Amino acid sequence: MKQYFGEYIRQLRTKNGYTLTQLGAKLGLDSANLSKIENGKRDFDEKRLTQLATVFSLDLEELKTEYFSDLFAKKIYASSCSTDALFIAEKKVKYLRQINAKQESLKL
Repeated sequence: MKQYFGEYIRQLRTKNGYTLTQLGAKLGLDSANLSKIENGKRDFDEKRLTQLATVFSLDLEELKTEYFSDLFAKKIYASSCSTDALFIAEKKVKYLRQINAKQESLKL
């Protein structure tokens, strides 16, 4: 776990020997924006997760976990919300999956 998702990207980039410009080109970003992402001044675009996973041969589900946990943590911190929100959110996700599964079975 890194302090924020941008640090995770920086670690991947440097470990694999990419410059900001090289990785930015692979992700469709200019080096200035990638630098802002790595420094936590700009958020990474969720639409680029698949590209990032491909560039570094990462499991997309693990990458999503890292990405979304960063978003959740920032929201909870910014709103001074209790971490109990995470437990309630987990229950809501299970509920939504149940409802979706029921709806899918009715379509069949």
